[in-house]
Amino acid sequence: MTYRIFLATASALALAACAAGPNYVAPTPPQTAAGTFVAANPAVTAAPVQGDWWRLYNDPVLDSLVADALAANTDIRVAVARIEKARAVLRGARANQLPQASLSAGANYGRLPAAQRLPGAPREDWQVDAGLSVSYEADLFGRLSRGTEAARGDVGAAEADADAVRVIVAAETARAYADAASSAERLGVAEHIVKLLDQSIDLTERRRGVGLATRLDTARIGALRNQRQAEVPALQAARDAALFRLATLTGRTPADLPAVAGARSTTLRLGQPIPVGDGAALLARRPDIRAAERRLAAATARIGVATADLYPRITLGVSGGSTGTDFGDVFGAGPLRWLLGGLINWAVNPGPARARVAGAEADSKVALATFDGTVLNALQETETALSAYGHALGRRTALQAARNEAEAAVNIARARQREGDIDSLALLDAERTFADAEADLAQADAFIAETQVDLFRALGGGWQKS
Repeated sequence: MTYRIFLATASALALAACAAGPNYVAPTPPQTAAGTFVAANPAVTAAPVQGDWWRLYNDPVLDSLVADALAANTDIRVAVARIEKARAVLRGARANQLPQASLSAGANYGRLPAAQRLPGAPREDWQVDAGLSVSYEADLFGRLSRGTEAARGDVGAAEADADAVRVIVAAETARAYADAASSAERLGVAEHIVKLLDQSIDLTERRRGVGLATRLDTARIGALRNQRQAEVPALQAARDAALFRLATLTGRTPADLPAVAGARSTTLRLGQPIPVGDGAALLARRPDIRAAERRLAAATARIGVATADLYPRITLGVSGGSTGTDFGDVFGAGPLRWLLGGLINWAVNPGPARARVAGAEADSKVALATFDGTVLNALQETETALSAYGHALGRRTALQAARNEAEAAVNIARARQREGDIDSLALLDAERTFADAEADLAQADAFIAETQVDLFRALGGGWQKS
């Protein structure tokens, strides 16, 4: 009966409770952030962003590597563990809102003074005690409920952080794969240029044999050939570094990376415009914005936690137990004790509590500014990536035309040299121009692949479960 009265009283107090502090209202991004992107260009479309964007490249090897990275990457494992920790804290906060119960039991053997023992009772004997205590904090001012609300916000932030890590891992895996492929293509271009220069050296040597060229002519072409050959080791090192990064991203050692990961020898290319959506979809999709919003919610709830400390903290409790000379007395017909009461704690000096409220309010302002900055940064990253991608395509078009003209010029120069119309210095200049144009075009293709990955990463896709 007493326990039912206790629970009824606690329930009534809980129903009467009102949470201190401000109620959370989600911030609203600027209206201009929801429209189309300023730097949109013909190479992109306003269609919705594809979550598994890497499949646009139609490369099964890349698809497999990204799947491996999302399953085994160590940074993702760390982020998932942080989610588990945040959820454990939330479970603890919820449990604090429930009645708390504790059991106690003890046994002692001792000797009582003669004046304290009952007539006929032994002076030396066992004393056994067992009891049950139940307490409940009446959350009149929302200290516990606001704590649960803050913990729930922390869980949401941790989950969004994990999604942000997945975005980065997917993008960096694609980047490492693209870097390895573009380095292989640039390596092929460099080796092809060296081969062409070797042919020019052979031709010049034959001309020298019949007196139509000099040793200086062959030395000049030979120097250019060796300069181009010197670029080969650097490209090989860049390809190796990309493959080593790819191994780490997919949770492997470099020795365990499958050979197929480095088999591609052409730069990643897209045969269609990139779907980018609009600003409203971007802000809803980016997990870093969601994480900032959840942290703001948690910070707002902690203002309520701090504010509740300005008011009384009321705890209701009931306890009961029994003491005897053996366990039969305790759990049988031994003497029973019980106690029902309440406890009020109220800080006489509110200064420390008010300071904590001010600190919590300042943390909320920090969280709001962080959210606003995250929104602006997301827009800046996306616009920058769109601009870089569009201009990179324009630059490649110009470099392709220059490369075609340089190829035509070198073919003409070789033919005219065979006819004796020009000297070897003119041919050398044409060879150098063509080599530079070939290398610039291959580097432009690599840069386009890099800007594509930057754009996909800025768009924030890749964390959704397909």
